[in-house]
Amino acid sequence: MDERPIGFFDSGLGGLTCIPHIMRSLPGERIIYFGDTARTPYGSKAPRTILGFAREIADFLVAKGVKMIAIACNTVSSIAMDDLRERHPGIPILGIIEPAIAAVAATCTAGSHVGVIGTKATIGSEAYPKMLLRSSPGLDVYGQACPALVPLIEEGIIQHEIMDLTLRYYLEQFLSYNNIDTLVLGCTHYPLVRRNIEKLYPGLRIIDPSEEMAGSVTGALVRGGLCAEGPGQGENIFYASDLSENFMNMIQRIFAGSDLRVTFKTVDIEEMRAE
Repeated sequence: MDERPIGFFDSGLGGLTCIPHIMRSLPGERIIYFGDTARTPYGSKAPRTILGFAREIADFLVAKGVKMIAIACNTVSSIAMDDLRERHPGIPILGIIEPAIAAVAATCTAGSHVGVIGTKATIGSEAYPKMLLRSSPGLDVYGQACPALVPLIEEGIIQHEIMDLTLRYYLEQFLSYNNIDTLVLGCTHYPLVRRNIEKLYPGLRIIDPSEEMAGSVTGALVRGGLCAEGPGQGENIFYASDLSENFMNMIQRIFAGSDLRVTFKTVDIEEMRAE
């Protein structure tokens, strides 16, 4: 048994969508979350820059004594996973792409047309099609970058005509031209507009990696003998590099009705580097 917390991190707020699933699956665990809200979005940045940010945050979480790191960010998972595992071989480091791949393999058959939407960096890395075609060679896989979605979501522009118009702009031709039957939400912000997508495109099968990641984390804890013994003791800590109004609004939106006990802290990037 291991009472140390699980470390999560994301380029900003989107990774928070993973936390409710983890809370339901693992009520005894504590969480340290880091959202790099001062430097978001990552999706339009160069891979070398993203890798540098990911190293800083992973080092920070390891210094906080986490027993595992879950990368709740498709962009970082697609670019930095192997590097971070080599950098910190002593603890499990999980990405969000692998559980999504497993979910697609479990629900799709040869000839299915799978669409992946994400940031420019995630789509440009081709991580999803490479991994999907390794696990399920008979699939047809297509990618679509949707760079305007993250800024709109972080501004809270969700239940609004502007969001629906933006989704149609990115998805209308993409879905119809490629005969997409399964859509992977390849960014942890996108579950917040899942209802919009379902309303606009009823009948479309949607894979939510944020939801699938809970099973991946649970499995790794069990295999490593790292599960906490009883009900969660102590505090969950949510760090942000900029504790903005958007960050707090997002937490209220995602955790509405929850009894999650959280301490919020701001971390200066330069101080974090110096630790």
